[in-house]
Amino acid sequence: MTSDEGTPGGGRQDGETPDGGRPGGVTAGPVRVVLADDQTLVRSAFALLVSSAGDMAVVGEAGTGRQAVELARTERADLVVMDIRMPDLDGIEATRLIAADEDLAEVKVLVLTTYDTDENIVEALRAGASGFLVKDTRPAELLDAIRTVAAGEALLSPGPTARLIARFLRGATAPPATAGPECLSGREREVLALVARGLTNTEIAGNLGLSPLTAKTHVSRIMGKLGARDRAQLVIVAYESGLVTPGAGRA
Repeated sequence: MTSDEGTPGGGRQDGETPDGGRPGGVTAGPVRVVLADDQTLVRSAFALLVSSAGDMAVVGEAGTGRQAVELARTERADLVVMDIRMPDLDGIEATRLIAADEDLAEVKVLVLTTYDTDENIVEALRAGASGFLVKDTRPAELLDAIRTVAAGEALLSPGPTARLIARFLRGATAPPATAGPECLSGREREVLALVARGLTNTEIAGNLGLSPLTAKTHVSRIMGKLGARDRAQLVIVAYESGLVTPGAGRA
């Protein structure tokens, strides 16, 4: 995402988790990245790029989803850049295993997709991915995407990405990954709708006449009530419930 607004390729939002800082309260040290892709050349290119950034380090490369899960565990990764289509175990199942493992609760997953052909991207988000980007994204956007997701933000956009998610949800049959918004207060539903449209905590505060801290507190409480892993799952809940509809613009 950009500094205040999301794009499918990268950038950041507020750059903070609901309780501030890096996931798990980590505030120092490089982001530890595992790269998972079955194409060696793709992994090598990504590894060179990530290693060139002073605030992140490649701690493992995986050619299968199963290897990605193991490396996430053994290398104490902060984030896995996960291709969807891999042998042995695909990226969606690997993401699901990571999200379900309490020992890997701090690990974020950023999914790679070809956008037009990987129509299972919603399943990846349901499985626990914190966002996605296209494989032909610009180098700087990939680095920004890693920083965004490692900071606890969802890498989702209010434009074509939201419409893509909504379209797939209409034809989905799998049960929701979290509880529905009926357990939320009226104000919390307002905040959830704005999160789903891609607004940052600062933008939500401006729209609703709140302080940024109050907006962040609302987001944190919503995640707790819905049992959501991160903001990406909040978006899924908002679309599945009809709280946000396709084509709705930013508030």
